[in-house]
Amino acid sequence: MPQNESRPSPHRPWEAGWAPDTTRAPGTRRLWLAGALAVATVVACVTAIALGDRPGDQAAQRTDATAPAGADTRSGPGLISFATPSTTAGAGPGAEPSGTASPPPTPSPSVRYSTTATPSASSPARPTPAAPAPASPRRSLRSVNYPDRYWHVSQGLVRLDPAPGGDARADSTFTVVPGLADRGCLSLRTSDGRYLRHRDFVLRAERGDGSSLFGRDATFCARPAPAASGAVSLESVNYPGRFLRHQDFRLRLDPYQDSDLYRADSAFRLTPVPGAIARSQAPRPLRR
Repeated sequence: MPQNESRPSPHRPWEAGWAPDTTRAPGTRRLWLAGALAVATVVACVTAIALGDRPGDQAAQRTDATAPAGADTRSGPGLISFATPSTTAGAGPGAEPSGTASPPPTPSPSVRYSTTATPSASSPARPTPAAPAPASPRRSLRSVNYPDRYWHVSQGLVRLDPAPGGDARADSTFTVVPGLADRGCLSLRTSDGRYLRHRDFVLRAERGDGSSLFGRDATFCARPAPAASGAVSLESVNYPGRFLRHQDFRLRLDPYQDSDLYRADSAFRLTPVPGAIARSQAPRPLRR
């Protein structure tokens, strides 16, 4: 039988004079094999991508050649895109074709001094359009829900008092003039040259100082009052949505409220001077 020669143990190389090879790092052959495999994988992927893109490009070229000009040849899933809306998008039956441009809308005539919002069909009516100015410039303002009371200047403030007589009648008579801040609206001037203006939201009679603030405070736009036919509500120019109304028989500027009481308190009639009706209805002497 052949005699087996024992191989020197690597753990004890000094016994047989054998020593490991230190000129090469351990595992070098495995590293080279792994690198070669990685390079081969990358080359295969690049080749597959190049071969896969070529038929798609040719198909896209054929599609572009056969598609009409301006057509979108993109298909299949891709990035999110927002299509340009057509000119007839959302149009109902009878809409014009996309090639025909619709005529521009005719601008509706603007309503002057429409500073308050137009009420909807479900909401109660509120004064919005401008009311015509009275024919005669000298008027008194009578309350709708207190028909025996008129605007009356007392100690610089405007109150709602019974119809005065005698010399006090002049404090309830006002001259209607074009608005100091807006000539389409109106201002009320007393017999002694003062103007009715709101200050701290309270109506009072003061002399004009020529300032723009005073002009705006003394300018009101007449709106048809929904509380009574022929009555008006006076809306402030510099505080749109606030109307003159009486409260505790004092005139003040309050925001619009959706209530019957507010609509009645803010409704007034521009009437002839108290006492003028009685004089006009007095019997005339017969002419001989």
